[in-house]
Amino acid sequence: MSGINRLDIKQLRVLQLLLQERNLSKVAHIMGLTQQAISEQLKKIRHSFDDEMFIRTSNGVIPTQVAEKMEHRVNQILADIDNLITGEKFNPAELSGILQISSSDYALVTILPMLLTQVNALAPNLKVIIRDFESDNLNQLMVTGELDLVFTFPEFIPDNYPNKRLFEDHHVCVTGSNSIYRGKKYSLLELAQLPQIVISPSRPNLKGSHDSWFAKQGMKRNILMSVPSFSAASTIIEATNTIAFLPSRLLPDPKLVAIEIEQNPPKFDVIVAWHQRSNNNPLHLWLLGLLDNIFCSAE
Repeated sequence: MSGINRLDIKQLRVLQLLLQERNLSKVAHIMGLTQQAISEQLKKIRHSFDDEMFIRTSNGVIPTQVAEKMEHRVNQILADIDNLITGEKFNPAELSGILQISSSDYALVTILPMLLTQVNALAPNLKVIIRDFESDNLNQLMVTGELDLVFTFPEFIPDNYPNKRLFEDHHVCVTGSNSIYRGKKYSLLELAQLPQIVISPSRPNLKGSHDSWFAKQGMKRNILMSVPSFSAASTIIEATNTIAFLPSRLLPDPKLVAIEIEQNPPKFDVIVAWHQRSNNNPLHLWLLGLLDNIFCSAE
């Protein structure tokens, strides 16, 4: 009998968790086994695939190229097995565990209240962790299983990640309610010269989503400052006598007024994205169904 014919489901589970956690003791704790038992399973996995599979480091283990390349297939196989077992028996009321979501404060206002209201009502035992959106660490967090869903914009998601469009939004140019810039109509050239704030929730820099739009028309924006959240933007815009582009779904705001401009910036999509391992997960499919009912059926 060849090595691969001796591979069983338990070893696939160990392999999946080692790829996610990269630590034998963590995997042992999750599976309710001893670290020695996990080490014995790892020996069998190495024999089955004729590869070292994981290399020990001071912080745990790292996968070999052979192990890393099979992660998606292992996740798919185990998801299919789970679906065979659960079948039509999926019941949100019986769910437990933790759902981990990445979101900017934009999604905290426009998406999560409606979604989490339904999740809390239908799956009261499911715990939820919401963390700040981190574009630079997104791939690592998704690969290691530290994130289940990400609510963001298409340009922040790698092309190989599945995603679903939720709705379309557009930006409105705003200034403070008592600003010297209110009550006037501006050409794009005039607008580019006004002092501006950009919102950069994932990277602290002086770059904004509309820079390329201005650049295509031969203009450079007069960006004075960057803030990390949409929730803080209105107060700072009002206090500093500046302008900014804010998503329409965050308006109206009593501290701000819209500025009339000769040409509006392009509209943008808002999406939910996930790792390929979740494609056939019953919980994931249920959550996408909730989002469909909330957003997609309304358009």
